[in-house]
Amino acid sequence: MAMTEKVQHKIVGTGSFTYETVVSWEKLPNDWSFVETVGMATDSQDRVYVFNRSEQPVIVFDREGNFLHAWGKGRFVRPHGIWIGPDDMLYLADDEDHTLGKYTPDGQLVMKLGTSGQGSDTGIKDKDYRTIKGGPPFNKPTNLALDPAGNMYITDGYGNCKVHKFSPDGQHLLSWGEPGTGPGQFNIPHGIGIDSRQRLYICDRENSRIQIFDTEGNLLDLWTHVVRPCEAFIDSHDNVFVAELGTRVGLLPWMNFPATSPGGRVSIFDTTGNLQSRWGGGDEPGTPGDFLAPHDIWVDSQGSIYVGEVIVSSTGNKQPVGCPSLQKFSLVKK
Repeated sequence: MAMTEKVQHKIVGTGSFTYETVVSWEKLPNDWSFVETVGMATDSQDRVYVFNRSEQPVIVFDREGNFLHAWGKGRFVRPHGIWIGPDDMLYLADDEDHTLGKYTPDGQLVMKLGTSGQGSDTGIKDKDYRTIKGGPPFNKPTNLALDPAGNMYITDGYGNCKVHKFSPDGQHLLSWGEPGTGPGQFNIPHGIGIDSRQRLYICDRENSRIQIFDTEGNLLDLWTHVVRPCEAFIDSHDNVFVAELGTRVGLLPWMNFPATSPGGRVSIFDTTGNLQSRWGGGDEPGTPGDFLAPHDIWVDSQGSIYVGEVIVSSTGNKQPVGCPSLQKFSLVKK
């Protein structure tokens, strides 16, 4: 069901996690489009950096959605993941280039990890993650998070089965993970978040679970009440926001899910895994508050949530009419 002009706002969520949809929040220049929003993050001033797959890969807005500037044209093969550090530096993962870059807010490259265009030898064949044996950084890295010391934790990703730890100056310190379905194993480690205790929440997408590790790669907990999670964001109160892709799009040929399996949704947990709030489910994609292909999630300093969707790639480049690639949800203050 496509979004109509009659449906502009909706209340979603429950309790302390109740939100109002903010329809058409972003004010893009004429004839611009995100194509699809792979990720977004906010800086210390709540400016929103939208990492997307258009000709302008990084588009920046103020908190009200006013366009500020853009950069990155021609500099990325396929944008995928974004993180902004406390110093407002941007970290951007380019999965098809097999690299991750650190940038100033205006787009100056400070550091690059990996070798452009050269994926590591992981045994993968024909983009089939079931053939992965594992290897060093990077083969299609997907996302990252920083700890307070500035160490980088990178999920790797579509072509590997690892999480890599790097020092702030780019030295490789540690890797963990192997292919499979057992504890500590991965089938597409896709997203990552970090809480105040420096526990890492790894979205093990095709195992439909979140695995929680310490910073040395020791498994601490495992959640299975999520459906193909793409990304986790942990706010300053240790609330865990998860973008779940669901089972209705982005399926590979060997996947088979029941028709009753949920579609795209947003879930909010505490750090023990208790569900606090959830909405979406994919029954009415294109309507405010529902989703087709949630890929990334971020929360700003005011508690507003941003959700990016990869609608084009997850549906075989057949974008349903009226499905936005970015939604904003404003926290309803009690």
